[in-house]
Amino acid sequence: MLQRSRRVQDIQPFHVMELLRRARELEAQGRNIIHMEVGEPDFPTPQPIIDAATRFIADGDVHYTPGLGLPALRAAISGFYLERFGAEVAPERIVVTAGASGALILALAATTDPGDEWLLPDPGYPSNRHLVRSFEGRARSLAVDAATRYQPTPTQVDAAWCERSRGLMVASPSNPTGTLLSVSEIAALHTVTHARGGVLIVDEIYQGLSYGVEATTALADPRLNAADDLFVVNSFSKYFGMTGWRLGWLVAPEGLVRDIEKLAQHFFISPSTPAQHAALAAFQPDTLAILEARRKEFGARRDTLLPALRSLGFRVAAEPQGAFYIYADVSDIAADAESLARRLIEEAGVAATPGLDFGHHLPRQHLRIAYTTRRERLLEAVERIARLQL
Repeated sequence: MLQRSRRVQDIQPFHVMELLRRARELEAQGRNIIHMEVGEPDFPTPQPIIDAATRFIADGDVHYTPGLGLPALRAAISGFYLERFGAEVAPERIVVTAGASGALILALAATTDPGDEWLLPDPGYPSNRHLVRSFEGRARSLAVDAATRYQPTPTQVDAAWCERSRGLMVASPSNPTGTLLSVSEIAALHTVTHARGGVLIVDEIYQGLSYGVEATTALADPRLNAADDLFVVNSFSKYFGMTGWRLGWLVAPEGLVRDIEKLAQHFFISPSTPAQHAALAAFQPDTLAILEARRKEFGARRDTLLPALRSLGFRVAAEPQGAFYIYADVSDIAADAESLARRLIEEAGVAATPGLDFGHHLPRQHLRIAYTTRRERLLEAVERIARLQL
């Protein structure tokens, strides 16, 4: 039998994808499933982006781009930072990647040596800890809860830092909780990591999807923008609605761009050329108008679903202000969130993600519920759950 590496033995499955597979099985049997498990917008890719891709592919001139990405797209992203957030980010610092996952891979590959320890909020995006492990690093969980809006504090990070610590990852808006960090809060966290000689990675993948508060970026702070120990990760998947196009970007310290370019060349050669040409249309005024209308719809979905879930006994102590998730404490209505998730999909035809995917801090008390389907389906899901008499 072929011996597997220790690395792959340590990588756990992405449980939400297992849940999605079961949902597809039930649908194949004729069951009607309401999908509230996967973090994927239900809207189609905006038409101007599709049109741009169609025009480009029709020419047939589809070849590699530079490893750092299409220069015109790097410039467009730079312009977006300036116009939307007032942040001057040089195009030379922007690396176009194969999805935001590609950006995280490059940032970790450029900074992580075997045995290095990364501090990660728990609950948090599950792939982060496995990516750290893939580069022979160690992920150390920082238990966070509603008292701090599921975000780490400078005091907590400072207390957890040790000789092996390499850096801290945070997300704003976060997955699975939808909570935000202000620019000043990010700056305070950076003060700690910088003083310790560490690195800060800020995941802004859901940037733009915020409700009742203006979207922002860590790069809007001039001191953070100029820092040589800060990475910002972003994506065309969520706000821009391009999940299947697999395109993201990384803003890296200027002094590391050449090293990251070498890694990108070997890991990916280059990002998808059609996707990059399509993404050039993402920043056009007509596209942004479509995206803003969709953001408002997501906000309306949140405002519809949140009180309805609370009426059933789901507790949401830290209200989401971004992304499209509600992280609900189900301990008042179920002994175990994983068992509840199985009941919901098998008996009610409602798919939601148990907290097991997101870390080790009270996972069996929580479900992540995505409002990525239309409002009438959200209300139907609530009605189905109510009939279960939890």
